[in-house]
Amino acid sequence: MALLAPGNLFTYKDYRNLWISNLFVTIGASAFPIALAVTVLDAGGTTTTLGLILASRVLSSVILAPFGGVWADRLPRKFVMIGADIYRAVLMIGLIFVATPSVPAWGLAVLVFAMGAGEAFGFPASGAILPSVLPPEKLPAGNVLRSIGVRTAQVIGPGIGGFSVALIGGRMTFAVTAAFFIAGTFLLTKIVEKPREDSVELRPSFVADLHEGLKTVWHTPWVAACIAMSTLQLMVVLASENVLLPVITRREFHTNTVFATAAAMFSIGGSVSALIAMRVRAKHPGLVAVVIWGFFAIAPLVLAFPSSKWIIIFGYLIAGISIGPWEAYWASAIQREIPQELQGRVFSVDYMGSVGLMPLGMALVGPITKVFGERQFLIASVVFHLVVCGLVLLVPGVKDLRTPTQSRNSSQGEQSQG
Repeated sequence: MALLAPGNLFTYKDYRNLWISNLFVTIGASAFPIALAVTVLDAGGTTTTLGLILASRVLSSVILAPFGGVWADRLPRKFVMIGADIYRAVLMIGLIFVATPSVPAWGLAVLVFAMGAGEAFGFPASGAILPSVLPPEKLPAGNVLRSIGVRTAQVIGPGIGGFSVALIGGRMTFAVTAAFFIAGTFLLTKIVEKPREDSVELRPSFVADLHEGLKTVWHTPWVAACIAMSTLQLMVVLASENVLLPVITRREFHTNTVFATAAAMFSIGGSVSALIAMRVRAKHPGLVAVVIWGFFAIAPLVLAFPSSKWIIIFGYLIAGISIGPWEAYWASAIQREIPQELQGRVFSVDYMGSVGLMPLGMALVGPITKVFGERQFLIASVVFHLVVCGLVLLVPGVKDLRTPTQSRNSSQGEQSQG
């Protein structure tokens, strides 16, 4: 239990600065979609327009994620994060002047597409830097506490975004999000990152580095299977609820507050379940994570039957609970099982693979719902989500988030013979 005490972890100055920086950056990132959705819809945008613009951000981050992972393993990771955060702050300031009612949707999509590049570089570095600021025995608790910080920020962020939109409008809210990114950047400059042992002179080519990251994931079946699961589910399930949550709640309840509140409750659920997951110390963490992740299906289910705003808000609280175990176990498993010099690339492949098809899903939500109907599509996504959860558990190593002993020994024997 002591591992989870914030005071214990916060005695590590670099971790404390990283945690607070993550808090600020995530608040800005969570407020941004609120401002963007309101700006697009207020300008007369449709479900298809919003889906395409949101998809452009994810598409950019997917395309560039492998490059972000290579640079996270080549450069000091805090500098990669600083560059990514400053870049996003500048783009958000640009949106203040560009996101006017007269701007064409493609122009807005171009800027939002550029925003994804910052996420492509920031995410792998933030996942791989933790072993440099905490001792190994503190990593599981450090991942959970960081996750709780992210979830807390995702509760606060939509609220700040919604309040700011109501007070100063969607466009000026982009300035608020930029300020949070700048504050996070300042704290990153105070981190003293431990130098890594790899030598620049001995580095292979950039392409070889890229290939090595992909090969590491491919030869670790449980990692590849979990990423594939996320790829399919985010494309169908998360993409649909991401686009349809603001559209349906605005149409049914004539306010922006329902989808902002639902997003906040989702984050609260994730924080609570992540804490519980770490305290329980599951014997089969992957099994627990996948089974509970199945409850995310309630998000599209309540959107399919939007009879009450309270049902939607409560449904998103339950859906949030479903992600906590993944946040408690997944990053720690990667940091434990994958060599540190490869972690930036593996986290980038994780990000790229997990959201790889999400832009396609977002772009197709509008056309598909016009052909088949919102309710039918949302119900189908519920069934799809549950089926994929069942299939991934058949892959060796997934139930424990660890390479099976026999496979590991066989791999070590092959390396010794080589």
